[in-house]
Amino acid sequence: MTTFEELGLGTDVLKAVADTGYTIPTPIQAQAIPQVLRGRDVLGLAQTGTGKTAGFTLPMIDILAQGRAKARMPRSLILEPTRELAAQVSESFEKYGKYHKLNQALIIGGVAFGDQDKKLDRGVDVLIATPGRLLDQFERSKLMLSQVQILVIDEADRMLDMGFIPDIERICKLLPFTRQTLFFSATMPPEVTRLADQFLHNPVRIEVARPATTASTIEQKLTVIDAQDKREALRRLIREGNVQNAIVFCNRKRDVDIVGKSLQKHGFNAAPIHGDLDQSLRTATLDRFRSGDLQILVASDVAARGLDVPSVSHVFNFDVPIHSDDYVHRIGRTGRAGRSGISITLATPADQKFVDAIEKLTGKPIERFAMEGLEEARRPPREGEGEGRRDRHERARRLRDRGRKFDHAPPPRSLDEGVSMEAFRPDENAAPAEKSAVAKRQESAREERPRKEESRRERAAAKPQSERAAPKPQPERPVKPASREEKRRDRRDRYGKDDLGPSVVGFGDHLPAFLTVAVPRIWEKPARAEKPVEPAGAAEAA
Repeated sequence: MTTFEELGLGTDVLKAVADTGYTIPTPIQAQAIPQVLRGRDVLGLAQTGTGKTAGFTLPMIDILAQGRAKARMPRSLILEPTRELAAQVSESFEKYGKYHKLNQALIIGGVAFGDQDKKLDRGVDVLIATPGRLLDQFERSKLMLSQVQILVIDEADRMLDMGFIPDIERICKLLPFTRQTLFFSATMPPEVTRLADQFLHNPVRIEVARPATTASTIEQKLTVIDAQDKREALRRLIREGNVQNAIVFCNRKRDVDIVGKSLQKHGFNAAPIHGDLDQSLRTATLDRFRSGDLQILVASDVAARGLDVPSVSHVFNFDVPIHSDDYVHRIGRTGRAGRSGISITLATPADQKFVDAIEKLTGKPIERFAMEGLEEARRPPREGEGEGRRDRHERARRLRDRGRKFDHAPPPRSLDEGVSMEAFRPDENAAPAEKSAVAKRQESAREERPRKEESRRERAAAKPQSERAAPKPQPERPVKPASREEKRRDRRDRYGKDDLGPSVVGFGDHLPAFLTVAVPRIWEKPARAEKPVEPAGAAEAA
């Protein structure tokens, strides 16, 4: 059996590992650590919970022990898909590198730039970042990637799901060509395979388990119920299942909030966590869950990858994951480090195709069970079958018996105004004589309706002409816009019979003729008459 001393790690690293209580490496650690120490590119494939983080953390500490970081030039870069994973890797470096003087910086979103800028200015040996915030710092000229010696891409399949592949490609083009690249993932979709072939140079492929397999220490169960019974079923499973602590996964963020508030309302110690919450609140919620102050964590898939809480006893899939790979990561939060765990999935009949995809991926069926007091939901009709009248009436009857409102019931039809079909509907428990009487009433109502219509028309025709309703006024037709010829005729009538003459030419420009039309002098005051000038001496002569 291989030990950590046989892997070629330094004395200080072995001392830190011994302080944590680990003595035997996991299969992925035993195969990856020697290859990383030799400077080879590594493509590591292993199911979640097998210790991939320590598989690249321990040899990186040994390699980076020699050398010194420069300002704004990190010596190694670790890319993580979520803030929680990045913070978890940072804690691993602090735990295993406590006997080394290595500087590290955590560059994630939701945190102010000021503290991150100060760490980068001092120089860091290990830079742990999410792709978005890393590119933000690079565009702000706070970071240079020309001195990166080791690149680690962790949870690559999760990067693909979150749409980070274009950012990863851009970051890799900014790094030196001679770097060492470590590529770790739990599953290997085709797009991730293309990315690995593009950026890894002659890598050592380490595959300790078939991709997308679940741990044998996890007991998997599934129940099929109606969607409206999910919250009640979840509460019963938590009460009756001897749950120490659990993670409840939902597909949508709004469902995370709804389920979290529902559990809190019924007295459970629960709290939600998803990507729309503030980073400080997300960190505080995870710390409470790790310390045991929080029993139930209601989460989206932000907590499905790499979240290391070894003592999780149960995982509940409130919604069946749409992507089958997410199922492997979700239930991998329990049954870690050799412990046993239980995974329970709440499915509806509409989730059958997702369940089939999960069983095809994992290679084994999920055990079914039924819950007492909750009627198992019927299988939905397959394509071409359709839903018969008897099935619809049976579903309506079940919902009425359980005191629930049947939202999809058709509106009641009426035989005549003010007469409802409910008055003619027979009771299921009625006697045969009463049923026949109801049938007679229905038949008479059908015969009476044409007679009423005919009498109504006769009464309308018998009215005098003066009492009849006046015909509805017809709407006026819209005025057709004038044609071009009509507009010209209107201008001729307004300004004269001629066509205003030819255009006037002046200073080399052609002027329209209407600009030269004389304007009447209506604004000028009439000129005052001048007094005649008398000849000199006329007044004396007079």
